[in-house]
Formats: sequence, structure tokens, C-alpha cells
Amino acid sequence: MGVDDLTAVTAAAIAERLGLRANVVAAVSAARDKFQMRQCLRAAGVRVPRFRRIALKDDPFLAARGVAFPCVLKPLALSASRGVIRADTIDQFMAAFRRISALLARDDVAVTGDAAQFLLAEEYIPGIEVALEGLLVDGALQTLALFDKPDPLVGPFFEETLYVTPSRLPAEVQQAIVRTTADACAALGLREGPVHAELRVNEAGPWILEVAARSIGGLCSRTLRFGTGMTLEEVILRQALGLPIASLEREGQAAGVMMLPIPRAGTLRAVHGVDDAKGVEGIEDVAITVHVGQALEPLPEGRQYLGFIFARGARPAAVEEALRDAQARLRVSIE
Repeated sequence: MGVDDLTAVTAAAIAERLGLRANVVAAVSAARDKFQMRQCLRAAGVRVPRFRRIALKDDPFLAARGVAFPCVLKPLALSASRGVIRADTIDQFMAAFRRISALLARDDVAVTGDAAQFLLAEEYIPGIEVALEGLLVDGALQTLALFDKPDPLVGPFFEETLYVTPSRLPAEVQQAIVRTTADACAALGLREGPVHAELRVNEAGPWILEVAARSIGGLCSRTLRFGTGMTLEEVILRQALGLPIASLEREGQAAGVMMLPIPRAGTLRAVHGVDDAKGVEGIEDVAITVHVGQALEPLPEGRQYLGFIFARGARPAAVEEALRDAQARLRVSIE
């Protein structure tokens, strides 16, 4: 089983050869390539932004003339908002185009084929953003959690910070999000295993931004517990192995995670206030995942967070408040 975008296709190919319960390689490949994904979803009538694939060898000024603003430029295959940049003008489009081209040319960016030769320019969709964590069982989508993203994600970069579940959106809106995600999975041909979907919601309804054939990234899965304490990873493995799962119902408490952004480039010297942050009511843990002396790089080129803060509480609002309070107590020294 693939645990991230880099291994998803390889894992699907191995599982297919071994005769395991898994998605077909073509479906996982389509989910991995943002252009292929958009094509599949549009053909099936799933609401997606207008989009164009643009060759990196093209003149960015000429390419910009065929795009409506505001727009979002992004690589075809990177995840976690890496290389995703909003452009409101032709000048910003050209700057973003060159910045993504330079990123894809780096030795530490493992992309090949079309992903190394093209980028995607798509319509900017206003609205609130959510993330759906689900499990496909014989083609049926089981919603494991729907996360609100309370911080506005308007650009120019789209660094995610807060995830809080359960969602505070109206029930009918949540139902529409689930239906749209299920339609997207069916359009891609995904039938088994975990999916992580990102959507925007506005007056037109839910729009699919991403559907990944994997579970949520980083340490964020620590926010989820099912039945009598089963982790997300155990749920996924049990489904893959055909073992019984007592319950897919998430625990009753609200939960959330704060992904700590890297504020600027440099070398990490210290993170102060961790014990103070851990003392905030509702906070379960503060995990600093980078180490002193490590070179840090923020988005859109960077691919890491400073760490993660985890919280639980009676209500989503209390969880969000605790996470913000804990983050405010941290002081990061970068040289």
C-alpha cells in the first residue's frame, strides 16, 4: 500500500501483480496526474475549475494571454501545495511560471515524463476549503472524517495550517461534498482503499481540487480514532486484508491539527515555548519534526512543516481555539 503520492502508483502495480484488493494502476495514475484527473472529472460532469496544460518550453507571456485571471498555476504531480501559486496579472503569471519551472528542474524534485515538462493553469475558485478522508469499499465511499480548514486560503501560496473535524458546515452542504467526492472517485475508477480529497465550496456547490488515492499526509492521521480507539492506519490495513472492522464511526470528541508553517528560509536554531504550548487545555501533543541545524525552506518551494500540534475537545470551536493558542506560544529562531 502506498503511503504517499510518490509510492501510490508503484504500490498499486505490485498489489495488482500479487492479486491483492487494490485499485487498478490506471485509476491511481489518473489521480496522481492533475491534468489527467481534471480530464476524467470534466468528462464525467464533476465540477472542476477550467484548466489548461501548458508546456514549460512555451513562452510564458504568450501562454498567459489565453488564461483568465485570477488563476492558479501548479505542477502536475507535486503534493502539499508545493509549487502552487495564484496569479492575478500577466506579470504574476510569468513570475509563477518561471518559479515552478525552476522548482521542477531541481535535483530533489522527483518528477519525470509529463510532470517534468508541463504545468497546469486553472481557474481560481473562491470559497471555503475542506478535506474529506474516506475509505472505498468495493466502489462505495465511506466517509471517515470531513475537516474544515478555518484559515482562508486565498494565495498567492496555499500553505495549509488548520484541520478541524467534525465540520461545522450545514448538513446539506456536507452531504453535497460527500456526493461530489464519491462521483469523482467513480469517474477516476477508484474502488478500493483510502482516498484524501480537497474541495472548495461556494454558492455553486462543491468543486473538486484534488482526489488522492492515499490517506491524509504527514502526522495528521493522529487526529482520527475509530470505534474503540482504532487508528486510521489500522482501519486501512484491515480493509485491505479483508479483516473485520468493528466500526468506521469516528470518536465523539472534536479533533484537530495545526500544521506549523515555515515562516522563512534559513537554518533552524531553536523552537521555544513547546512545554508552554503543551500546557494549553485541550492540547494532546506538540511534535516538532524538524531538527536544530536543519535548513528550512518555505512554500512554494519547500515541502516540510516545522511540526504539528494536536488537540481534542468537546466542540470544534474549542479545538480551533486551543490550537491557535498553542501556536501563539511558540517562538521559532531561524538564522
